[in-house]
Amino acid sequence: MRPGTLQLGALPPLALYVHLPWCLKKCPYCDFNSHERSGELPESAYLDALVADLESALPLVWGRRAASIFIGGGTPSLFSPAGIDRLLADIRARLPLEPGAEITLEANPGTFERERFRALRAAGVTRLSIGVQSFDDESLGRIGRVHDAAQAHAAVAEAQAAFDTFNIDLMYALPGQTLAALQRDLDTALGYAPPHLSVYHLTVEPNTVFALRPPLLPDDDLASDMLDLVTARAGAAGLQRYEVSAYARPGHRCRHNLNYWQFGDYLGIGAGAHGKLSFAHRVLRQVRWREPAAYMKNALLGQAVSNEHEVARRDLPFEFMLNTLRLRDGFELALFAERTGLPLSAVQAALAAAESRGLVERDAAGTVVRPTARGFDFLSDLQALFLPPAAGGTQDR
Repeated sequence: MRPGTLQLGALPPLALYVHLPWCLKKCPYCDFNSHERSGELPESAYLDALVADLESALPLVWGRRAASIFIGGGTPSLFSPAGIDRLLADIRARLPLEPGAEITLEANPGTFERERFRALRAAGVTRLSIGVQSFDDESLGRIGRVHDAAQAHAAVAEAQAAFDTFNIDLMYALPGQTLAALQRDLDTALGYAPPHLSVYHLTVEPNTVFALRPPLLPDDDLASDMLDLVTARAGAAGLQRYEVSAYARPGHRCRHNLNYWQFGDYLGIGAGAHGKLSFAHRVLRQVRWREPAAYMKNALLGQAVSNEHEVARRDLPFEFMLNTLRLRDGFELALFAERTGLPLSAVQAALAAAESRGLVERDAAGTVVRPTARGFDFLSDLQALFLPPAAGGTQDR
């Protein structure tokens, strides 16, 4: 590869993301690359395309091991356990994994069948992430979910029995939701003693059904009270908030997502998958073809990537901070140079501005930067300080 403009002393950890794009029904708030299934799922043909995609990408990651695999969607649990078993076997035959690699699969209670989760565990999945969103039937109906509360309970109970580590996904600030209703959802979720809990604020995104027909959502003050409730209840249950939306018991943080937030590398395969790969002199971003049919056709031709670009030197500070400042523990200053190949002087002015505004703080040794409670509350404002100057940021070049 041609020389770039950076000087990376070492490559970051590598993860693999696999996108399975189909779902039973597109949720009105969803802006992910998901496609409603019509007719029979082309499972075998799509798995063939994934293998071809991975084989074409291998020269970019020769000699590197993947520390984690995340199978997301869509609704990956629409695929059969036999299909997931084939997928993981095909990956292992081509891409070396670190010993004890974390392998996560997203599951929807609407696709739940008894013993299905145990079969996924037998296929090699080590961690399940269940998109519950709510245990309340009225709330589930308002946000267009295909499952009901009974299915959510059954799915979580099965995951609890089948997996040592699993995650419950919840959403708050739902249409018509009250603080008492959120309290009931939290009580129910925490009653299962999940090792990991992800809780997301429902937002209306462009190009969604909710953007065209906005629902009546809780106002900002109520949403803020809801977040305070989430954090307090999770903490009381022994779950530490380690990222803006993630809470975990000791030893159960999501290693795959931590790699994102620490500006690690990830190879993304599957329809619409994104990837970030580092080389000695530059950082490359890739995107696969978005439409499943176009992806499968092009992947089999060795052309799964629809576009790619080298991350500009001036954009790296913001991209680094966009991820690392999501972490409660922040980051070691040395990690900035290690992951971006840039000198610390590239962010000194912005760090000083953030510190003067009470948005970040340093540890006693001055080697770790982390967001303050205020910085967490105004995270977007904090991250924006690191935008390139043309976009309004303030950085010392």
